[in-house]
Amino acid sequence: MPIPRKIHESVSLTRVMEACNRYDTSLDNPGICLACGQDQDGCEPDARGYTCEACDEPQVYGAQELLIMGAYHTDGGRKA
Repeated sequence: MPIPRKIHESVSLTRVMEACNRYDTSLDNPGICLACGQDQDGCEPDARGYTCEACDEPQVYGAQELLIMGAYHTDGGRKA
């Protein structure tokens, strides 16, 4: 699946890494919506295209999937 063209500006490498760490150290299953930037729980690590509870777009991805896809902005604000 290709990386979505538009990635919300709040989806940074630091944020994705923090979500991956939460998965590894707690019972959280974090995902992030690429359309609105909202966090969403209950996502498998390889989730793709889940429907966002906040904006209703099918743009929620598991944290690990975002990391593998490179679907985030570097901390300088540019897409990696």
